[in-house]
Amino acid sequence: MTIMTKNHMVVAQNASGRSMNVPVYRFTGEKPGPVVYIQSSIHGAEVQGNVVIYQLIQALKDQQIAGEIILVPNCNPIGTNIKAGEYTLGRFDPVNGTNWNRGYFYDEEKVLAFAETVQDNDDIATIRNDFRHYWAECIAEKLASPWGLGLAQQLNLKLQQLAVNADFVLDLHNGPVSTRHIYIPEYARDAAYQFNFPHCIFIPNKFAGALDEATFCPWWTLQDALTTRFGRPFAFGVEGFTLEMGSQEVIQFSEGKVDALSILTYLTRKDVLPASTLEPAGMDRIGVALKDYKTLFTQWGGMVEYCVKPGQKVTRGDTMARVLNIDELDTEAGCFTLEAPCDLIPMLHFPSASVLSGTQLFKVFTNYTYLTTA
Repeated sequence: MTIMTKNHMVVAQNASGRSMNVPVYRFTGEKPGPVVYIQSSIHGAEVQGNVVIYQLIQALKDQQIAGEIILVPNCNPIGTNIKAGEYTLGRFDPVNGTNWNRGYFYDEEKVLAFAETVQDNDDIATIRNDFRHYWAECIAEKLASPWGLGLAQQLNLKLQQLAVNADFVLDLHNGPVSTRHIYIPEYARDAAYQFNFPHCIFIPNKFAGALDEATFCPWWTLQDALTTRFGRPFAFGVEGFTLEMGSQEVIQFSEGKVDALSILTYLTRKDVLPASTLEPAGMDRIGVALKDYKTLFTQWGGMVEYCVKPGQKVTRGDTMARVLNIDELDTEAGCFTLEAPCDLIPMLHFPSASVLSGTQLFKVFTNYTYLTTA
């Protein structure tokens, strides 16, 4: 029998001193197995992940699982409630300016210090258990710093404490105007065939503050350090992903069901769910290295018509956008086009038609390849 429990965790306090809570749902199976952690809406405008978690809860009620699945919807209620008119300004901590998804903990020196304590005859299970205990203490120590932390860091570390024992961590996001894509650590490339995401970004062991990196960077660094030290490979089986499930400020229950099914398929492959008829979708999967995931910044300001859609294949020289220059409407400079600098696939574009110079207009795949299991 699978048991579901629900409690609430305080993640912050508002200026009136009132606690802001998030619900934490846990599905625990009778059989031992992996621990899975899934959260949504660390950026307040990225709300679709909450529908995905809703669909997951409906499906898991009737499933026999092994191990534990922890679900935390709307994990950043502060960001969700920062509104300006019809827009949610939920990407940055408004007090400190910190990206809500850049304050998780990682310290390479602490990982390497732990690696020096491992003995040659320690088995994988012992190392995993000892490192998890050690890493949880490191996070708690950081959170208890006497010098204090910004709001985003406090929130991130409290969530990271929930995820620290997980084998598989999924952080659910959305882009501004976006198509589905997923960030995958290079050592877990096979996951590209276990999720139903057509666009895959393979990322190196480089920490930039996000939850997926805070999950896999410690284990990847430990794995490499022990391999170098003992001259044999180590694999701990911990994986972390960022799932981008379309556009922000949008809720679609039918699409949420599609992404929930994709996650259930992945969990079946990881023996969290029993063997079933769930199979990864037959689709073209396109991969790119993180270094080839490029941003097109504007050198101009103006009013923009976006002429290509996220996910569309674009050839060098194709028109990507038309720009209206208000000061030159009576001249030939009143309208000009932005052309693709190379063959590419846009993943997302800026959500507004009014653009300042220096804006991230498009994020695109370049030098992409079609993936194959062969």
